[in-house]
Amino acid sequence: MASEDSILDSVDEMDDFSDSGSDFEITLKARKRGKMAVTGPQPPKRPRHKAALRVSSRSSSIPTSSDSSLQQQQPSGRTSRQASRPVTALSEGSRGISAENIHDAVCSGKSAMVTVVDEWLDSYKQSREQGLLVLINFVVGSCGCKGVVTREMLDNIQNAEIIGTLTKEFNEVSVNYPLCTPGPQLKRFKAGLCEFVQVLVRSCRNSLIYDEYLFPSLLAMLTGLSDSQVRAFRHTSTLIAMKVMTGLVEVAVLVSVQLQTTQRQHNLENSKGAHERAPGRLEELQATISELQENREELSCMMNAAFRGVFVHRYRDQLADIRATCIEELGMWLQKDPEDFLNDGYLKYLGWTLHDKQSPVRLRCVRALQGLYQEKEFIGRLELFTSRFKERMLSMVLDKDPEVAVEVVNLLLLLQHRTEEGLREEECGPIYPLVYASNRALASAAGVFLFKKLKTVLASDHHESDNSGNAAFFQILITFFIQSEFHEHGAYLVDSLWAVARSELRDWDTMTAMLLQESGEERGLIYEEEGVLIELMMCAIRQAAQATPPVGRTPAKKNVTMKDKKVQEQDRRRITSHFIPLLPQLLAKYSADAEKVSLLLKAPLYFSLEMYSSAAGLDKHLDLLLSQVWGIIEKHTDVTVLEACATLLSTLCADRYTFSSRTNLVFSQLMDSLTECLNAYLSDLVQGTADDDDVYSAATALKRIAALSSAKDPTSWKLFDSCLELLKSRMESRELDKELMVSALRCAAFYLMWAKVNAVNSTPAEEEVKRLKKEMRSFCRVCETCLSLNQNEIRDQAFELLCDLLLLYGASSARVKPDALVYLPSDSLRSEMAAFLLDYVFSDSEDAELNVEAEEAMKITLLQRRRNQLAGYCKMVLYGVLDLTAATNVFKHYNKYFKDYGDIIKETVSKSKVIDPVRSAKTVCLCLQQMFSEMLTEEQSRQDVGEIRDLAKRLAMSFGIDLKRARKPLVALHVEGVRFAFREPPEGEEQQSNVAFLEILSEFSFKLLQQDRVHLAAVLKSECPAAALSWPSVRLYQRSLEGRSAKARVTGEGGDADFSHEAPAAKRKRSTPQVRGSWLDGSSVHSSLPPPAFTSTAQRPPASRAKESEPGSEDEFSLGSSMRKVKPSRHQPLLSSQTARSVDTEDINSPLNLLSLIADDDDDEEREEDPDIKDYESDSDNDSAYTLPSTRHTSASVLDELFD
Repeated sequence: MASEDSILDSVDEMDDFSDSGSDFEITLKARKRGKMAVTGPQPPKRPRHKAALRVSSRSSSIPTSSDSSLQQQQPSGRTSRQASRPVTALSEGSRGISAENIHDAVCSGKSAMVTVVDEWLDSYKQSREQGLLVLINFVVGSCGCKGVVTREMLDNIQNAEIIGTLTKEFNEVSVNYPLCTPGPQLKRFKAGLCEFVQVLVRSCRNSLIYDEYLFPSLLAMLTGLSDSQVRAFRHTSTLIAMKVMTGLVEVAVLVSVQLQTTQRQHNLENSKGAHERAPGRLEELQATISELQENREELSCMMNAAFRGVFVHRYRDQLADIRATCIEELGMWLQKDPEDFLNDGYLKYLGWTLHDKQSPVRLRCVRALQGLYQEKEFIGRLELFTSRFKERMLSMVLDKDPEVAVEVVNLLLLLQHRTEEGLREEECGPIYPLVYASNRALASAAGVFLFKKLKTVLASDHHESDNSGNAAFFQILITFFIQSEFHEHGAYLVDSLWAVARSELRDWDTMTAMLLQESGEERGLIYEEEGVLIELMMCAIRQAAQATPPVGRTPAKKNVTMKDKKVQEQDRRRITSHFIPLLPQLLAKYSADAEKVSLLLKAPLYFSLEMYSSAAGLDKHLDLLLSQVWGIIEKHTDVTVLEACATLLSTLCADRYTFSSRTNLVFSQLMDSLTECLNAYLSDLVQGTADDDDVYSAATALKRIAALSSAKDPTSWKLFDSCLELLKSRMESRELDKELMVSALRCAAFYLMWAKVNAVNSTPAEEEVKRLKKEMRSFCRVCETCLSLNQNEIRDQAFELLCDLLLLYGASSARVKPDALVYLPSDSLRSEMAAFLLDYVFSDSEDAELNVEAEEAMKITLLQRRRNQLAGYCKMVLYGVLDLTAATNVFKHYNKYFKDYGDIIKETVSKSKVIDPVRSAKTVCLCLQQMFSEMLTEEQSRQDVGEIRDLAKRLAMSFGIDLKRARKPLVALHVEGVRFAFREPPEGEEQQSNVAFLEILSEFSFKLLQQDRVHLAAVLKSECPAAALSWPSVRLYQRSLEGRSAKARVTGEGGDADFSHEAPAAKRKRSTPQVRGSWLDGSSVHSSLPPPAFTSTAQRPPASRAKESEPGSEDEFSLGSSMRKVKPSRHQPLLSSQTARSVDTEDINSPLNLLSLIADDDDDEEREEDPDIKDYESDSDNDSAYTLPSTRHTSASVLDELFD
């Protein structure tokens, strides 16, 4: 293609190549399989003086040109290519390697391809026709076709007829063929096939590649196969043709290098004087130059044929694998031969393919561009391409496929550092937030991009010096984190930067020095920056000590090696030795800041705590740490800070540490102090004589005791009676202080939890068990009363504590003396908890009361609290605390609240089926019955029935696809439903008012097996009165039981066939795009000439799409034109018997008709399996393709936490 072609060439110019005068067209039109003999004298070619030298120096075992079996000498002494063709010398009895032998060697992957190719070359040298026939049959066999090309077919008929005959013999029933066979066999076969083609071209590069027979004939056959309607032919031949093209490009590069070298030698020899030249040297060099130029022209002709005959049509094929293969090989041509290919005429194919709908094609395209941008000498030729397609590349960082997005970020990193202009700051904006993406690979790639950018900024601002160290890096990283506004996601930022900035993020000296530096000093941090640095430092400590990714990200290595564990242990010891003396100082400086101190208190959790006692001089720092923790507890009332202190004290009190006695002593002294403070105000609180200051002091003491009780056993202080007495007195006096009562509830609940744990771990006395059950009963009564209070915090806390305690004291948790420690809720408590669920969880009343300004944050908090409450109630159902029928209060809201609680309810339904499938199915039916009865008590409407049917559809999908396993539950559900429909109504109600329930029940019929349908039909007849059999609801349910066999009969009889409860048939994917403007709208290409539609030029359009076919595409390539003109016949209806007879009289076995039939089937499969490339929608939609990690949990982790 001419080098002056630009990216803005029109599509018609690209597709409608001027083939009328090309070498390729002349070769194709002149070459007939039956007319290969020379009909007249041929003009002699230029002499090839170096042919023997080239052949002898070749690596494979091809004989020299002096072999009489390879060449015939001319009387004039000149050798002609036409006359140098090998003579047929292979007899019938002396057969060489066969196509099956080559195919077996390729499939095995264990054979040496050089040996296989050499054996085939030996047979080709004996008979070129027989050798070509073996090669063609190998290609056909690689397509999965059982047909064989014979010598007569090769000599007498054209390629199109040969392909038609092969298509007729393509007897494969399966849609799979060798290149799409799943499993390791696919990789082995594809690798072997590609290696065979590469070795073949490499072995023929010095002689046979120029014989004007082998490769032109092979390319002509491959071009015809690539234009076939049969996918196996098209896919396999395109892969082979592209690999042949790649081999030809490599040979062309070698020839170009030889030509340049020889030309330099000629110029040097020509510059010498006449007396200094070697005799005949100049003429020999000139002859070599002429021969190399002739070889280059011939290679260019073959490459032009492969490019125009295969690539131009197949790079937009309907099959994504074919498009991906074309683009991958194009990238190799651009890198190997930039002089001929690296211009806008070829680069535009990469630019257009960036918009491909299938991610594997986009991935190959991006990787091809990476190879180009890695070479500095290519950057100048890529300027126009970069300017036109930079916007598209920037938008692809949000690609729906994370793997593509990763490669695009790497490509943009190359573009940033290789090009002079690079990327502007606003162009880098979409890349920075990717460091918070859930996908680890994408986040790491964005982390590399961000790190390089930060280093560039530091270098440009001259911040980086020997004195500052990494301080400037942390300063700019803190600024980025603040400006990104993704607070609480520091762990994700650190994880993204860990691979590239590990040494900087583990610079503990710099970070602690910056934190201990006073804010007023030079280069000191401001208040907000200190908080960010502490958060990043704690995330880095966690990453170094545990090497666990944040929630939602998969670990980089699934299996941690011993070396990795050793590195972690070394990092942990370095962290410990550095922070043990400095942590008390940091706590002292930030002790008044709740957010900062709560982060710093987590640091010892990642220490090697045994170093407090093993290392000399570090034990004194333990006392300093404990004193700081004591001071923080006395200073703060924030729950987060108190829980962090309690967790730290619990860890330090572990028995495995030798200093645990000292920590236990501090904990006991702290609890004594808090208990004494509480007892000082308790009598006044119970009597109601306490003032506000006394209430506040008692509430703060209780809050601190509750926080400490959550981490360590507080039963020895016996605070349960005091808390219970306080709760009763406050509720009787209706003085409901929120802080005081919530803290008292938590203290009492933690006491009961620790008492149960102690009782399980030991053998308590009978009196102790009775006392514990009595205390449990008293606490449940108090909580039951709290559920009806008008205080949200008290009510929610009581419900959550009840869920935990009832589960802990349930039958499933008892280990020692199971009956002794079991406490089941009373009926009144069950009803109160169910009422709480309906009033405050499945309710929108609180949402309506929220202020618009704080709506978003409050809604998230409220939803999280409700989800925890619903999960607690569901756990009680699943673990037997509540009866399974209590789940009806949950199931009936599955559809309405699917967005907020769908995952929790779905998991509950699923686990209930594991526990008891039949009872679970009956519970589902009971849920629907209750909703139907509620509807009848109110004003009945078809809309309400439709809502119940929608819920039934969703619940029916929970029975899964294993219908044999679901037989008994489904039959039980239907029997219960039928009995409910014809149940005798109570007095005063309408007769047979429940019959409409059968419409709801019919939504479960499509899951039934045939024998169960017959059984349920008999149950229906036995339960249903004779007069009701003609009612619409009964008829609808009967039809749902009859299934597909009766569906056609009912429709044929003119009956109402609107209700079908079978699984819907799969819809054919649309093959015509909706008109929504240019498919490049919003991309970087602002041209009036859109790129071509990605459809196969060989695809014969159906009648309905005839107007959409590309004009003139049938005539672009002569080999496929006869096949494209076949009209479809399978979709045309037979209007009469006469028409049928006329069709029968046709030659249905003719190659073209059979090819048409197979093409129809293949097109249907392709439309089913492969999305039409015309339906492309840019991946840079409004929806962001990367997901920010939730500050709460991902859905999977929520379920793991709620249900494990």
